[in-house]
Amino acid sequence: MQRLVVVLSLAVLLPPVTAYAVCPLRLEMVASGLNRPVGVAWPDDGTNRLFVIEQHTGRIRIVDLNTGSMLPAPFLSLGGLVSGNEQGLLGLAFDPLHANNGLFYVNVTVAGGATEIRRYRVSRTSWDVADPDSGVVLLSIAQPFSNHNGGWIAFGPDGYLYISTGDGGSGFDPGNRAQNLDTLLGKMLRIDVRATDGPTGQYGIPPDNPFVGVPGARPEIWAYGLRNAWRCSFDRLTGDLYIADVGQNQIEEINFQPASSSGGENYGWRIMEGTRCSDDSRTGGNPPCDDPSLVPPIYEYTHAVGVSVTGGYVYRGHKLGGLQGTYFFGDYGSARIWSFRYDGATLTEFAERTAELNPGLANVGFLSSFGEGPDGELYLLDLVGGALFRMVSAAEPIPGDLNNDCRVDLADLAILAGNWLAGAQ
Repeated sequence: MQRLVVVLSLAVLLPPVTAYAVCPLRLEMVASGLNRPVGVAWPDDGTNRLFVIEQHTGRIRIVDLNTGSMLPAPFLSLGGLVSGNEQGLLGLAFDPLHANNGLFYVNVTVAGGATEIRRYRVSRTSWDVADPDSGVVLLSIAQPFSNHNGGWIAFGPDGYLYISTGDGGSGFDPGNRAQNLDTLLGKMLRIDVRATDGPTGQYGIPPDNPFVGVPGARPEIWAYGLRNAWRCSFDRLTGDLYIADVGQNQIEEINFQPASSSGGENYGWRIMEGTRCSDDSRTGGNPPCDDPSLVPPIYEYTHAVGVSVTGGYVYRGHKLGGLQGTYFFGDYGSARIWSFRYDGATLTEFAERTAELNPGLANVGFLSSFGEGPDGELYLLDLVGGALFRMVSAAEPIPGDLNNDCRVDLADLAILAGNWLAGAQ
C-alpha cells in the first residue's frame, strides 16, 4: 500500500506537455568523404565502431562512434580485386565470435565477374587494420552478366551465414536461374562457416537446409525466386528476416521470412513480380503465377513511386522509443523513405518519412543502404554524396519523457516508479 501511494504521488510530478503522435525525425551527418558507400556493419566487440564499405574502391572504412570521426586509414582495401558497374565490394559481415577470432567475411565481385565470399582476419598489430594476405575464398559463383549480383551477407540468429544472390543479370532472368535449384543464383543461401563439408572444403552445409539430399538441388539454398535482393536484414529482437527484392518493370517488393521458418520459400521471380504475373511470357517449366506455393511480398510499390527498393531495418534502438518495432526502408532511385509495422500477419502504421528525413532530397540523393549500429540506432548511406547519416529525433527534449517516445505518460511513470523502488531496496 505504501508503494502504491508513492507511485500515485509521483504521477502529480509529471509535467503537462503537448505529446507527439510519433517522434518527428531528422537525419544528422556522421561522416562524409566516402566513395560510393553501399553498406554498414559492426563487430560485437564493445568498441562502438561502424564499418562502411565502398563499392568500387574496395575499401572498408571505420567510423568511431565514440569520437564521431572516421579513421584516416582504411580497415581493408581490395581495390586491386574488385570490378565496377553494379559489381564491387557489396557486403560485409563480422563473425559472431569476432572479439575472439578476429574473423570477418566480405561479398565481392572480382575482375572477371564472379561473386566471391571471402574470409579475412584482423592484423596481429591492430584491431583497426585487417590483414590483406589472410583472405580465403569460401565460395565462388560465376555471374553470366554484370548486373543483379545481390550482395548482402549477414549472420542469422542461428549462427549461420546468409548470402543473397541476384539472378545473374540481363532482363527477365533469361536462364530461369531464380527458379532452378541447380544454381546458386536468384537465391538466399545459408552456410556454416565452422564446418568444411561443403564443395570447396571451406564451409559446411547446415543439416536442416531445405534442399539437403534433394537430387539436382544445391544444398546451400535456403530460399529462392529472388531477382536481386540487394539489401536484407534480421530483426535483432525476433529473428525475422526482411528481404527487399529489386523489380524488373513493374514492382519493388519487401518479402518476409518468419524466424520460425524452416526455409524453402519460393518468392516468385521470374513467375511473379510482386503480386503480379511477370511481363515475361516464358514459363520454362515453372508453376503458374497463381500457384499457392509462391510466397507474395508483405509490401510492394509500383515504378511510379520508385524504381529500386533499398531494404532497411526494424528499429530496436532506445533513443526513439515510440518507434521500436518499426521497419524502415527506402528507394535508391527516388530517395524516398517509408516505414511500417509488421506482426507476421498484418501490416500497420505505414508512413512516408521523406519530408522529415530527406526534405527536398537535400540529405540523400541516392539511398544505397541502411545500417544498424551496435545500440540499434539506424543509419543511411548516400551513394553519390558519399555520406553516412544517423536517424535521430527532431523533437526538443521533453522533461519527464524517460522512454524517448516524445510524450509523457504512464509508461514514463512506470519507469520512474521502477527506478525509485530499485533505489529504495
